Amino acid sequence: MAFLGIPQPPKSSVLNLTFTTITGGEMDEKSGLPSYQAVAEPPRWRRHKPRRARTLRFLALGCLCFIAFAQWKQLARPAASVPPSNAELTLHGLSAKRLQADLATCEKLRKKPQDPIGAGRDRNARYIDGHAPTLIKNATVWVGEPAKGTSPEAARKGSGFRWTTSDVYLEHGLIKRVESSIALSSVSGDTLVFDARGRPLTAGIIDMHSHAGVGSLPGLEGWEDSNEMASDITPYVRSIDGLLPSDPQIQVIKSGGVTTSLILPGSANNMGGEAYVIKHAVGKADGRNETSAADMLADPDRNWRFMKMACGENPKNVYGKPGKQGPTSRMGESWEFRHAFEQATKLVQEQDDWCDAAASGVHHMKSYLPQEIRWESLGALLRDQIRLNTHCYTIPDLEAFVDHTNEFKFKVRAFHHAHQTYLVPEILKRAYGGVPPASALFPDTMWYKVEANTASEYAGKILYDNGLTPVYVSDNPVLNAQHVVFEAAKGYKYGLPYHAALASVTTAPAELLGFGNRLGKVKPGYDADIVVWDSDPLSVGATPVQVWIDGTAQFEDPVELKKPVAELIVPDESLAKLPEGPMPMDEVVFTGVSRVLLNNEVHGLSSSNAVVVSKGKITCIGACESELRAASKAKTRIINLRNGHLTESFTVFGSKIGLNAIDAEDDTDNGPSGTAFTRAEDGLALDTFKTNGSYTYGVTKAISAPRLSSLASHHGTSVGFLTGARTPLAPHAVFASDAAVHYTLDLSAKAHPDTPSLSAAIATLRRKLLHAHTSPPTNQTDPYSEPAYLHRVVNGSLALALTVHSADTISAILKLKATIESTTHTPLRLILLGAAEAHLLAPDLAAANVSVVLAPAFSYATTWDQRRALTGAPLTNGTGVDKLLEAGVVTALGTGEDWSVRELGLLAGTVWRNGEGRVDERGALALVGRRVYEMLPGVEEPEGHFVVWEGSPLEVGAG
Repeated sequence: MAFLGIPQPPKSSVLNLTFTTITGGEMDEKSGLPSYQAVAEPPRWRRHKPRRARTLRFLALGCLCFIAFAQWKQLARPAASVPPSNAELTLHGLSAKRLQADLATCEKLRKKPQDPIGAGRDRNARYIDGHAPTLIKNATVWVGEPAKGTSPEAARKGSGFRWTTSDVYLEHGLIKRVESSIALSSVSGDTLVFDARGRPLTAGIIDMHSHAGVGSLPGLEGWEDSNEMASDITPYVRSIDGLLPSDPQIQVIKSGGVTTSLILPGSANNMGGEAYVIKHAVGKADGRNETSAADMLADPDRNWRFMKMACGENPKNVYGKPGKQGPTSRMGESWEFRHAFEQATKLVQEQDDWCDAAASGVHHMKSYLPQEIRWESLGALLRDQIRLNTHCYTIPDLEAFVDHTNEFKFKVRAFHHAHQTYLVPEILKRAYGGVPPASALFPDTMWYKVEANTASEYAGKILYDNGLTPVYVSDNPVLNAQHVVFEAAKGYKYGLPYHAALASVTTAPAELLGFGNRLGKVKPGYDADIVVWDSDPLSVGATPVQVWIDGTAQFEDPVELKKPVAELIVPDESLAKLPEGPMPMDEVVFTGVSRVLLNNEVHGLSSSNAVVVSKGKITCIGACESELRAASKAKTRIINLRNGHLTESFTVFGSKIGLNAIDAEDDTDNGPSGTAFTRAEDGLALDTFKTNGSYTYGVTKAISAPRLSSLASHHGTSVGFLTGARTPLAPHAVFASDAAVHYTLDLSAKAHPDTPSLSAAIATLRRKLLHAHTSPPTNQTDPYSEPAYLHRVVNGSLALALTVHSADTISAILKLKATIESTTHTPLRLILLGAAEAHLLAPDLAAANVSVVLAPAFSYATTWDQRRALTGAPLTNGTGVDKLLEAGVVTALGTGEDWSVRELGLLAGTVWRNGEGRVDERGALALVGRRVYEMLPGVEEPEGHFVVWEGSPLEVGAG
């Protein structure tokens, strides 16, 4: 009641109220009430109380008079479309200028992005004046599309794709000509000429999932900007705001032929934020004007925007705090998604309503355009202005997210990681928009959490066979994006057609990112992002000779490996047949074995041999005529090979295989040792995806140690076992109960409660070793105790394996070794495991008779103590393994992560192909076999373990 509490006049008095109208958006200085509020001044007298009924009649009459007056004034006012005399303000007191700006924003809100044009440009928008044209002569070119006239159906099967001999002319940041022979007289006089000498030339590699620059390397807390974890729903943050152009990994990535990457926020959040596509050219050294994130944008005009979301384990594990914070389940995640999309939908509808109302003029508008930066980017997604990439592994994640796309009408361009998409292609085909999302995945990176435990290396092939698009990515720094083309090569190995495997890192990501007219192909009008390779890009060890971005060569003096003339892969259609898996056969004969590469040479071989196996043992290698006749009569299974290879089986040293089934699941893991000194044999657990997968790929032997704390650390004695055994009690399951004594001296050593520093860890180890010498065990000493094992170490009968990366810590270890040996007068059998920086001390290690197991085989600067790892050509002259082999260090290859066990043969093959003669095929195979046993006194390699392969296990095509 507006007048409640106002003093009333006496009965005989006339009501005398004065109204004051406040206009123009001002406030009454006394009352502070807003505009158009009627306020009664209190009367200046009071006497007797009036009769209540009469007073109310007077009040009602006054109100009616005021309302009539106000209505008359409103009718007399000019039309609402005419602005008031103050042209800066509308009738409702709003800024006309801001309203006009809002109306212009309406046009931007409703603008539908188009893929930026390629053909028709005279110059690349990224081109910088002053860069000379380049003519690449005598190249073998992969255009990236089939020949004209090839039907889509035939093209999908690979018809029309081929390598052609061409010259390629680059000018103004564009590919201008691709012709069989371009005369120098027909191009600019200042043209730089590069002779490819017949080597393969492709478009630059595109990595559609990278965190380079936001998760800079080496990994330090101050450089970690890949996740904004203030909230689970952060669509409003942008990766470009955390992008560090000087991240050293950007140059390393480029050295692998990667010219373009999608830089995504991390996967801690259900909605992680906006992503950006960059090119790996930074600063003046790479032909740019400045060192800035904006200068790295692949499309300076920003036609498309990009966004990252994530489902499943990561967000619920990060935010799942029951009673405090969520989501704690996939159900909660779906609610988070739907609630956020609901808010964005409301904003979009309010904006559309406002824009429709303002279309005829803004002066009648009573409010400004509704805008909320929190939901702006999500609104842009609903308007189809953003290309969405979503991290989703499992069937429930995929199905729920597909439901979200249909409920809120938005598109998802690719599911990332996507390890179970191959199981549900029809679910992907239900996604909104009519075009099923692609799958951006790894070929064989798995076992690291439950979501990844049911992955299949054949996922790419299965998806492609179902009409879907596989794309291989790095998730740098999870994988080193320098070698993302190697992921595509493995995709080919696992059955994806050759042309589709090469497309998975060139044309397919280009199209998914909206750059299908500019990137991924070698044809006129496309950006001049080019790679010349020293061998087929899908072959083992393929390395760029030179890389161009926007037509500018990126390496002034690249290291070029001395390799034979490049041989292009002839696509092997037999790889498309999914293998049946290992089958037990007591009696079998293999024919067509062209190479026998056992530890001991076999004489009297021809170009095509038979290998006869009886009761699990090789009984004949060679012509084997009588054995073949007997096998035929006995109806023994005969397997005919085209290019058979016979080798020893592989050994993996230092992994967690046999002690761990799923990395992120404590229940499947033996657990950390902490202060306890334990034996791996006591925690051995077999018949897991890891052990069975190892066996399937020829890794029949493993030597694993308990972990200290992190997955890469070791503490205790290692066990040698057979990966094919079903239980530790199976016959011959354990071939070395205590293979070596392990300690950790990398950065995780500081997690041990007794060693808060690396110096403390070194001192503690020195003290224990000296004590083991001065106080030998007695008959009463526990033979399984730490002192008992260390006594065997100091007397030279048991190896000491130290997990370490830093060259500085390795230097301290070498001094420790000298101290112990000067006291015991017995050589200390020392193995360095990890050893990313061991190459810096290669001659010293050789002189001290120290062995090395490189794990991973090709380290990169993932941590501070690995920052000086060698990346190889074209940046460095050799890798760590090359330097160690040159110095004569006994060297073997291990795995950085257990998933790498599948690629042991290919890693050895890379050393062979890129080693410039340092090792032959047998020497390369020894890196994943015989060399391990040379390091371990008293441990003999189990006999009778061999593998018959179709093709060389050192090459991509083996099976």
